[in-house]
Amino acid sequence: MTALLLVAHGSRRAASNNEVRHLTDKLREAASDRFEQIECAFLELAEPLIPDGITCCINQGADEVVVLPYFLSAGRHVSEDIPGIIAETQARYPNTTIRIAPYLGESSDIVNTLLDLAIK
Repeated sequence: MTALLLVAHGSRRAASNNEVRHLTDKLREAASDRFEQIECAFLELAEPLIPDGITCCINQGADEVVVLPYFLSAGRHVSEDIPGIIAETQARYPNTTIRIAPYLGESSDIVNTLLDLAIK
């Protein structure tokens, strides 16, 4: 079973974290044919944290977890923190494949999305 884990930074504002949870619900509706499980987790400041999100997916039967960074640029969190957390978590679950998908800002579709927003 393949799970998708949407990973955001996390915020002190509950409303911001709830936006990520709402986006996760939309992903579930749109991609349930591609992923058997879709959850979200946070780097810091909100629950669940990334390792807990991965553990949740594994406990529900995932043998592969795709971590999707919901970040616009390859700053320290994308280039160092998240890979480090994934490596530590992977060591705890050697029989599970945990891979990091490209971050949001790396998508070739981001230009069209930005232009669509500007035109509205």
